[in-house]
Amino acid sequence: MSMKATVRQVDSVTVVDVSGRITLGESCKELRDVIRGELGKGHKNILLNLADVTYIDSSGIGELVSAYTAVSNQGGKLKLLNLTKKVHDLLQITKLYTVFDVHDDEARAVSSFPTA
Repeated sequence: MSMKATVRQVDSVTVVDVSGRITLGESCKELRDVIRGELGKGHKNILLNLADVTYIDSSGIGELVSAYTAVSNQGGKLKLLNLTKKVHDLLQITKLYTVFDVHDDEARAVSSFPTA
């Protein structure tokens, strides 16, 4: 199963619901395109909902870091929501869990963003 991303707005936050596998190739490119596209529209508060991500490889982790950097460079915030156990463990092992702002409740995650 390849990756799918759907975008929705919750207040001033862009929520990207990601499902499937984030791996080298098309899925990494698709995630990059979605994030860059939202930045291009001026959406700087981005919440990645990873609840339905079944697998992520090192390229996928790299893409999350790249997205985080791109959003931060635009003066925005990128946060993660609903990590699966596999993704959570991977972020712990790579020490990236401390880099990302991770939430498990969407309403609290949305309210944690700065208001415009």
